[in-house]
Amino acid sequence: MSGTYPSILDELGLGQPTGLVRVGGGCIADAAVAHFADGSRVFVKRAAGVPAMFEREAEGLSALAEAAAIRVPTVLSVSEEALVLELISEAPRQSGFYESFGSGFAKLHELRGKTFGFYHDNFIGSTGQCNEPLDAPWNEASPDDGSAWPRFFMERRLRFQVRLAAQNGYGHELEHLLDQAEARILELLGASTELPSLLHGDLWSGNYIVDDRGEACLIDPAVYNGHREADLAMTRLFGGFDSSFYAAYAERSPLVPGHEERLPIYQLDHILNHLNLFSGGYLMQSKRILQRYAS
Repeated sequence: MSGTYPSILDELGLGQPTGLVRVGGGCIADAAVAHFADGSRVFVKRAAGVPAMFEREAEGLSALAEAAAIRVPTVLSVSEEALVLELISEAPRQSGFYESFGSGFAKLHELRGKTFGFYHDNFIGSTGQCNEPLDAPWNEASPDDGSAWPRFFMERRLRFQVRLAAQNGYGHELEHLLDQAEARILELLGASTELPSLLHGDLWSGNYIVDDRGEACLIDPAVYNGHREADLAMTRLFGGFDSSFYAAYAERSPLVPGHEERLPIYQLDHILNHLNLFSGGYLMQSKRILQRYAS
């Protein structure tokens, strides 16, 4: 093909691509389908200015694949400049799609980690996501009984995001509100103690596709080990999923009473991240949630 293409494609052993066709859908990276002379096609993501983003995404996809719960694209090659994935052909949803998806999501959460966090920091969108356990580096951390979760979520998620919001020019009111709400938030999160589950970390309707079998395929993860309610909370933002998804999830893995009261706390992490990524409109929403729990 004429013009430039990511050099990582040369590592696939398929020869020079005959075409690189851009596709839509991403707001962080450029996406394209690379075509080769033998008829092969692969999916390619490229982005500038975010070092290590693709390496971390590849790690997340590999971690999700280990659960053997819901399909993820196979990672074919990765570098700092690009990520090459198996191209998933899309088809209409099969009958019972959301029931199967919900049950598979519960199965994913059955894969446990030794502690809250992950062995690398990674990204949620283009925002850095700090995953280091609070008490020790990942490779030195002791197995967690679930009791460390409230403090991990407070420090690594909520406090990280409100400090970033202050750096981005939104003032310090969110920090003050979080200080006022901290005791109640820790109390509520501590009311449900569970072992760390592997989380997708950013699952909403834009971060799954329907594969060629009509089943769900997860993409664009922000993985870490956390409380499964945090993962489910994100699925309920931006319209949520069909009710049969949640019914199937609960049938396989019922939630602990009180999860409705904790839901806005977990959603706050993502709303704050959207404030930091996309600006203004999420500021008042963030304040309202924090005011709900502030003393």
